Amino acid sequence: MSDHWYEDETGSMVRPYTVTRGRTRPAADHHIDMMSQVKAVEQDDDGPAPALDHARSSLLDLVRRGQRPVAEVAADADLPLTVVRVLLADLVEAGLVCISAPSVQRDRHDPTLLREIADRLREL
Repeated sequence: MSDHWYEDETGSMVRPYTVTRGRTRPAADHHIDMMSQVKAVEQDDDGPAPALDHARSSLLDLVRRGQRPVAEVAADADLPLTVVRVLLADLVEAGLVCISAPSVQRDRHDPTLLREIADRLREL
């Protein structure tokens, strides 16, 4: 991201509580898991674009690059996960992004692989 919100030597120029307007949790009842998938909502060109501040518009630009987990968006934005959750909830409320729960895979644990890992750990 070419447009970052920090100085390399000194750290963040804007404190997280300023970016989130003092909130530590999303304003609405949104459960945003770090593995939840974030996707930009297609907008009609006819309607007026909502006014967004720098933090929210930059985050929206990241999300528009393609669907991905919240943790990856936070890493790309170089912002704490709690801040990204608040900002994403604001974007959901504005109708600009949608967040889906992480996919749950049944039977994803291979007993053979787990036994092998346990055996290797015992060898250590």
